[in-house]
This record gives sequence, C-alpha cells and structure tokens, in this order.
Amino acid sequence: MNGLLKLDRLDIAILSHLQKDGRISNVNLAEAVGLSPSPCLQRVKRLEAAGFIAGYEAHINLAKITGSVSVFTEVTLAGHRREDFQRFEQRLAQVTEIMECHVITGGYDYLLRFMTRSIEHYQQVIEGLLDDDIGIEKYFSYIVIKSPILKSSMPLQDLLGHPEKADNEESPACR
Repeated sequence: MNGLLKLDRLDIAILSHLQKDGRISNVNLAEAVGLSPSPCLQRVKRLEAAGFIAGYEAHINLAKITGSVSVFTEVTLAGHRREDFQRFEQRLAQVTEIMECHVITGGYDYLLRFMTRSIEHYQQVIEGLLDDDIGIEKYFSYIVIKSPILKSSMPLQDLLGHPEKADNEESPACR
C-alpha cells in the first residue's frame, strides 16, 4: 500500500461515515454504505493501512468542563530565512495552547489559533513567546466572540468531484 490505492465510491462513503462517527459499529457502517460486514471491515483495514485514516478521536465539549477563550493570532517574523521559520515552528510545537499553526500568504507569515483559560492567560502565553526572542516582529490578536459554524468533518464528496454519481465508476479525482 504505497499511496497508489485507488479510492472508489464505497471507500469515500466509508471515510465520510467514519469521520462523522468514528465509533460506528462495522455492522452499521456496512449497512450505511451498502456492503456486507466482512468486506466493509476489509476496506476499513485497507484504508487504515494505506494511511487514509490517520486515527480516531473523541470530540470534547469543552464548555461542559471549563470556560475558555479561542484566539486567532497573525504573526509576522522579523527574518525570513529558513532558520527563522524553523526556530519559530520548533518553539511553537512546545506550546500546548496552540491548536493550529498555518504558514500563509498575504501580509503576515503565520496564522495561529490558541485555546486558553482566559484573555489574561492568552496574554501570558504570547508574552512568553515574545520573551523567548524567537523572531516575532509583530502580532495581531483576534478574540473569538462566537463560532456560529464549526465543522470537524470534511466534505469529501464535494472535494473529490462527487464520486457518488456513478455507482460502479471511480471518480477521476480518486485515481
């Protein structure tokens, strides 16, 4: 399984269902995608072995546990050599409050998403990064007030060009 595995509509359907409910039983998954349990389980194992399924996780309802603040932060580095980016990213990898780190195009170098206990906690974290002198030239913070749309599953059929259209045919995007 060297990444040359071709995904057909059943593989895509399995992936779509599993990303929405990773705890679905094999029997229910098989029924949902129109297979018998044994071939469905074989496909799931093949998708796992090929790396299409990276893992399974629980989605925690943080509001039931504690209050929190989500903060998006734009960061511009003072230097733009490879070493500058590597040093910055190595340090960020140690910050447990950073949930996402994206290298992006535009007017700044990184877009980060922090999850902290409070705004004060966020300020302590960002000041700690500034004190570490890891090359931050400037940063802008955006406190999330409300998140009316949050999705954890990807629209696989849309991203792959609607492979569900033809029952016995692979989508060109899946080859």
